[in-house]
This record gives sequence, C-alpha cells and structure tokens, in this order.
Amino acid sequence: MLNVDGISKKFGELNAVNGISFDIDNGEVLGIVGQNGAGKSTTFKMIMNFIKPDSGTIKFNNKPIDKNTLDYVGFLPEERGLYLDMTINEQVSYFAKLHNMKKVDITSNLLYWMKKLDVKGKLKSKIKNLSKGNQQKVQLITALIHKPKLIILDEPFSGLDPVNIDILINVIGQLRNEGATIIFSSHNMKNVSLISDKILLLVNGHKKLYGYLDDIRSSFPKNKLYLEGIDINIEDLEGAKSYINDYPGKIITFDTYKHAQIALNNAKNNNNLTGYRIMYPSLDDIFKNSINEGD
Repeated sequence: MLNVDGISKKFGELNAVNGISFDIDNGEVLGIVGQNGAGKSTTFKMIMNFIKPDSGTIKFNNKPIDKNTLDYVGFLPEERGLYLDMTINEQVSYFAKLHNMKKVDITSNLLYWMKKLDVKGKLKSKIKNLSKGNQQKVQLITALIHKPKLIILDEPFSGLDPVNIDILINVIGQLRNEGATIIFSSHNMKNVSLISDKILLLVNGHKKLYGYLDDIRSSFPKNKLYLEGIDINIEDLEGAKSYINDYPGKIITFDTYKHAQIALNNAKNNNNLTGYRIMYPSLDDIFKNSINEGD
C-alpha cells in the first residue's frame, strides 16, 4: 500500500502542492488528473524521493521511501529520456542493472515485454532508429523490467496511437491483477475512467476530489439522457443544454436530473423509441465542472 499523508511543497512563493493525502492498496490503480501546473508531476517527484516534501509523510508498505524502497518502484517520467545511440538491449540493461538484476533475467524479461508491448525492433536495434511510439514503449519497459511492486506512470499515454493505447490499458490491467500498486496521470478522461479504481483531482496544488471512481460519479446528479430511435430537437426540451451523437442514438445533457426525467417520460409516449437510459455524468464532465467551481 502507498500512503501519502499531508504532503506540501513550495517553490519560492508558489504552493505547488498543498496538504495532499491519499492512499492506494495493492492491486489498485489511482488516476491523478488536473490541469497543467496542478501539482501532479511534483507529487510524483516527492513519492520518488527526487525532492523532499516541506511537510507530510510518504510510505510504501509502511516504510518510508528510501534507496531500498526504490528497488521496488518503477517510474515512467513525463519527460522521456533515452540514450539514442544505445541499442534496446543496452538501454534496458542499463536501468535493470541499477536494480541488481542478473543478465539472464534481464534478457528474458526484456523479450517478454517487447512481445507484450509489440515493440517493432530487435534487441540490437538502436533507439534512434525506432519510431517515437516504440521509443516510448522501450522507456516503459525500463520502468517494468525489474517487476516493481509500485508503478508510477506520468502521462503514459502521451504520443501513443489508439492501438498502442489499448495495449497499454491491457498491460496496466494485467499488472493490477498481479497485485501491483499503480499510480498514473493523464489528460485523457476516457482512459482514466477505463482503468482507475480511484481518482484524485488536483486544482492549483489542492485536492479537489478524491475517492473511488464509482462513488464520485454517483455523488453527482444523473443529468444525461440517452435516447434511441426517435428524432430529437433539443430546443423543444426544457433544460436541455447540449447533445452528442452516440450511434445509434443521442446523449442529451440537461441542467438537472428532473429535466432529464421529464424528457424521458415524454419520450416514452413515442412508439418509435427503441432504447433509453438516464446516465451519470462522464468523468470529463465531472472534471470540467469541478475546475469551473474553482474559478
């Protein structure tokens, strides 16, 4: 378990992180979201012991983060850094040896992850000759090669195409099932909602929302209505704010749950109605509303 209790960090007059607390159990995934400058990367750097918090404590499995603890941690930084003239094998081996891995284990683990992540290259392929996406996957392998128990991924989906995003989502799910504690950041709310057990929303270094994703979503009103099989003119629907096409129907956003319920009751009188449901707001909606509340 990772336990973060009341950590704060100032840089001059800037309160980068202010009294943040959260915890993640083994086999759980925490998604940290927030605008640029919200404090996500600073939080990761404090967990990694790169910088010290001004106050508060960070423990993994009830032990402070130190050199020994870091042997059980895998970290993918937001700013990628690979030695372009090295081969894949040289690059990954360099990081693996920092964790005292044996050569035979390095090779077997590397081949496993290259296949799992569908890296387009061979052990002797130079990093500079790989595509940007494959370079990023090699960087991810450097974080996973030693089978860490705590995995920290700062913007892991950045620069990946949809196919590779799906591969990474599946890998994160596998690691969770194997009992790893995983914390990551992303600006893509769809990806966050797909793989997170918990979410932490940071606004200007403060904790705005935190908890299990299902609990957070259920704390917001059901103000979305999905209708299928009938034509919709939102100008005729009281309280309707907007809609999006979601084949074969439409999702309409209302001001309140009451407006959505009234619209649904009226739609049920149309014999062409083939599908409907009232929905919780998406994580993207929750993010935007929570950010705007701070304005």
